[in-house]
Amino acid sequence: MAEVILDHVYKAYPGNPEPTVKDINLHIKDKEFMVLVGPSGCGKSTTLRMIAGLEEITGGTISIGGVVVNNIPPKNRDIAMVFQNYALYPHMTVYENMAFGLRLRHFNKAEIDRRVREAAAILGLDDPKENYLERKPKNLSGGQRQRVAVGRAIVRQPKAFLFDEPLSNLDAKMRVQMRAEISRLHHRLESTMIYVTHDQVEAMTMGDRICVMKDGIIQQVADPISLYNNPSNKFVAGFIGTPPMNFFDGRLEEKDGKMFFVEDTFSIELTDPEWKKKVQAANVTDVTFGIRPEDIGSETAEQNPDFPRIKAKIEVIEPMGAETHIYLNTGKHNFIARIDPLRKVTYGEEIELSVFMPKAHLFRNDTEEAIF
Repeated sequence: MAEVILDHVYKAYPGNPEPTVKDINLHIKDKEFMVLVGPSGCGKSTTLRMIAGLEEITGGTISIGGVVVNNIPPKNRDIAMVFQNYALYPHMTVYENMAFGLRLRHFNKAEIDRRVREAAAILGLDDPKENYLERKPKNLSGGQRQRVAVGRAIVRQPKAFLFDEPLSNLDAKMRVQMRAEISRLHHRLESTMIYVTHDQVEAMTMGDRICVMKDGIIQQVADPISLYNNPSNKFVAGFIGTPPMNFFDGRLEEKDGKMFFVEDTFSIELTDPEWKKKVQAANVTDVTFGIRPEDIGSETAEQNPDFPRIKAKIEVIEPMGAETHIYLNTGKHNFIARIDPLRKVTYGEEIELSVFMPKAHLFRNDTEEAIF
């Protein structure tokens, strides 16, 4: 078993009034691909480094494969880490870089050769015409260097792989390619992988589950689709998704037994009985209405005359090929809509767009927790 469990883990640095990581409770299952995601400074890399043993924990326990590793040095934790900056030895060949850790552990030459060549085959570094294994790192592209760094981890055959923003130094096209390669690698090796990134697209496309962090605190842990459709709070809703969810600050008003969300320029009736129950249970007035760009002005929404409409002025048009993004202003709020590319719109035009209410969200203004 290679499950990784963090139980009430804290990390505080001397001189800092607040812990960097606060009461982290996370159960990473055996063979799971877990992604830690969040903005810079949220504590995700610190959490990964504590799992690796590169940072001491201030409180709590960390266990790997059923063994508490708090006082076990990194080299004895049976994990392999892939860093953002590759950390390759420039004077060594690709083969030597991948074999170095095994030589330190006194593996015999035949076993080292078998593991290195097997890893090279998995990562596409075994082409005899290119002779990658005999090259030095300076003669490789960024993507090839990252493959070597991953290969050095694979040969270890560890209980768990830890990735610390490994694709940050690559260009956009190479990041897409490496995302797919790491995902294929996970399915092929069937190993536990913990992956840190600030890029929510990487998180959504790679993770079995995603742990969203902010200010050293876990905000939500869920599979990508659940996270996208059912965010637990306003931060998660705004962080996950490109373009991000639209937010409209307003208030709740009840008229003639009906419940409305009211913004200064429009109002929306909350017709679903379950929504009414949740709003009444929340017992708040000041709220934020959330809707994703694809759920404003979509073909489905426009075809339903019962859905509410928002009137706004178009300020920016971005043709994206398969869709068009339009940036609008209600007079109080800016928001984004993703519409059919064949729909004709013009700069400065005032239009009405239907809101697909089954995908609507409502958040408390005091705690920012989701009401529905």
